[in-house]
Amino acid sequence: RIEAAARRAGRDPGAVHLLAVSKQQPIEAIAAAADAGQCEFGENYVREALPKIEALSARALTWHFIGQLQANKTRDVAEHFQWVHTVDRERIATRLDAQRPHYAGPLDVLLQVRLCDEPGRGGVEPGDLPGLAEFVAGLPRLRLRGLMCIPPPVTGESAQRVPFARLRELLEDLNRRGHRLDTLSMGMSADLEAAILEGATLVRVGT
Repeated sequence: RIEAAARRAGRDPGAVHLLAVSKQQPIEAIAAAADAGQCEFGENYVREALPKIEALSARALTWHFIGQLQANKTRDVAEHFQWVHTVDRERIATRLDAQRPHYAGPLDVLLQVRLCDEPGRGGVEPGDLPGLAEFVAGLPRLRLRGLMCIPPPVTGESAQRVPFARLRELLEDLNRRGHRLDTLSMGMSADLEAAILEGATLVRVGT
């Protein structure tokens, strides 16, 4: 599906990475996916993720935190993950920066953008995005890579593409302001084709 969508968009399929969402999956299933060549995994809950990361530490896997991040969980995320997709405020970014171990290298960070008024959904408002991006880019232990969104489910590819196009436009605007962002984390099992058509570089698939 990823390859077909990339070809429809006139893009190199290799430019779109599959992030396997491994929440609620047993260690054995993750190991089997790794044996099949999958190297990037996404987890939503810190407590559930840490035993998996430890058990599979001998493998060259990349772990992405993709859940809503609470301040009291930032240390575990900063110490054990390589990516965080859901930074949406300065306080969280500051804590991740301060708690990132120096031996680990910079933590790759995406800013989660709130594109619609959906109760309970995290994300920075688009109008506040440039300020947050500037703040995060100035933190030495973080490396700002791009943007992420979780739009509400809609049917029809045309409707699905609307929020993804908006996120791509926001990333392009930040790059015009001097950033060098290269990552759009958008699209899941039901709408990954629409996301790829609008420039997704990471699609998050758990189903």
